[in-house]
Amino acid sequence: MSSAGLVPAVLREYGDRARVALCDYLGPREPKRHLYTLVADYPWRSGRMLRPALCIATARAFGAKLEEALASAVALELLHNAFLVHDDVEDESEERRGRPTLHALHGAAVAINVGDALLLLGLRALLDNQRVIGARLTLRVLEEAERMARETVEGQAIELGWRRDNAVHVSESEYLEVILKKTCWYSTIFPIRVGALIGTRSDAELDRFIRFGFFLGAAFQIQDDRLNLIGDHERYGKELGGDLQEGKRTVMLIRALSVASDDERVRLVDMLAAPRSARGAAELRWMRDLVSRYGCLEHARDVAHALAGAAAHEFATVFADVPDSRDKRFIEQLVRWVLERN
Repeated sequence: MSSAGLVPAVLREYGDRARVALCDYLGPREPKRHLYTLVADYPWRSGRMLRPALCIATARAFGAKLEEALASAVALELLHNAFLVHDDVEDESEERRGRPTLHALHGAAVAINVGDALLLLGLRALLDNQRVIGARLTLRVLEEAERMARETVEGQAIELGWRRDNAVHVSESEYLEVILKKTCWYSTIFPIRVGALIGTRSDAELDRFIRFGFFLGAAFQIQDDRLNLIGDHERYGKELGGDLQEGKRTVMLIRALSVASDDERVRLVDMLAAPRSARGAAELRWMRDLVSRYGCLEHARDVAHALAGAAAHEFATVFADVPDSRDKRFIEQLVRWVLERN
């Protein structure tokens, strides 16, 4: 199967298996109206299921059965949706996966509690690993999950702090450090490390996957940032231009702040200092034009391609001794897919 067909096929296959297993955690129970019906909202919206699929594929590439990685994959999806609910509140986002955000529909207090419930359900799924992979491996997966969650909230804290303090001297290297924490650990590094842990039954060499996971996850995030400006609204699933409205520090915005004229930079800094509600349609058009006029989208594309190239090199190193399989090819071809997706 060609690269264009393999990645979507595996995402679909493993995503469907994870969705079926999710039903055990998202079934109706009381209190329904203000909690468990809402808990199921984000997970049932159409997502690509990249993280569960990557976890399962890595485990299988290292010799595990699909069922041995399923609870960890489900836990990852539950934790991912918990982070999304909380992030949407913190970012004041209006749309998620083509529909209004949970807090826009039900208020911030209810949404935060739903996010907390998703975190607890994710913990339950991690504990359920004991039935399949035993107590020792379950504890190690829990330890990996604790580190992933810690890295994620630390990265989120730094990004929120940049916006609160209107940081305008953020460098690309600082941006990548934050992306390592808040995107890569839970999107790529954790799924790969846990998959390898389950597949090999050993944690002796897990750190070798950090660089590959970082390069892959960072390329994914920068492409996601680009799609927030140029993507198709229906397929992207979040409000276009939302990153600019939130004042999110992206490679494009960092570049614009460094190359704009003095007058433009003063105006941009003032816009970023204002509340989100003050950045209306006219302000967003001006910011988009600035980013476009100075080639910031092309710069971000080049950075993403460089990171993807580094990911391909790391893959060849860390998966060199892994036998050829459909799952190994899927992981390899994700490097190209993160740049081509739309």
